[in-house]
Amino acid sequence: MEQLHLREKEIFETLKLLKKNNFVVIGGYAVNAYALPRFSVDCDMVVKDNKEVEKIEIELLKLGYIKIKRNFEIPYGGKFIRYEKRISGIFKVSMDIMVGNVVDRGTNAGFSAKWIFENSKLRNLKGKTISENLKLRIINPDALFVMKMISCRPTDIRDIFLLIGFIRDKKWMQNQISGRVDFADRLKIVKKKISSKQFKDDLQGVFGIIDPATFEKYKKMIFSLEKPDENIK
Repeated sequence: MEQLHLREKEIFETLKLLKKNNFVVIGGYAVNAYALPRFSVDCDMVVKDNKEVEKIEIELLKLGYIKIKRNFEIPYGGKFIRYEKRISGIFKVSMDIMVGNVVDRGTNAGFSAKWIFENSKLRNLKGKTISENLKLRIINPDALFVMKMISCRPTDIRDIFLLIGFIRDKKWMQNQISGRVDFADRLKIVKKKISSKQFKDDLQGVFGIIDPATFEKYKKMIFSLEKPDENIK
């Protein structure tokens, strides 16, 4: 737990110094702005162009981050830059910057930086192991749901399960997904996962105890996505 705390504290301190720059937080830390906070060892952000990367890089290098040039497994394609910093010489955190667009490696579905910026606003970012809140430009829950449902990795499915309670425009969300991938296929994957016996334990292992009534409510809301003419209440 101490390592988790130190890592999260480092990322929050980094974001605090970077917040004057023009970027949008996506990924796990964006989920924390809406749902129960979960921990992530990296922070994903999107910028519009290389000029913004250069400004951010100057700040990161001052803070002791190193630009990583080697290959590593990431869920996104497109232009991607990782900066890492070791904490106490033992473990590390990373700031992952996507430039111009975000492309899901599994489906090749793409999201332009323009789309991400248009679907974002200033919000409070919450920590899991620290009490501090930080106001940053964060992707909207509907758009974040779209990106995560398209990716559909186990961690994404856990995230969208809790994000479903924050969706405001179900039809828009469905149209955005359908315009990039087979919506029915993505929903089938999600439904199978959340219906498994292990899913609730996995979910609570990441986010903590979830009220049974809330769990069943969110599960029902996920299944209701089969009805595109109805908005989520």
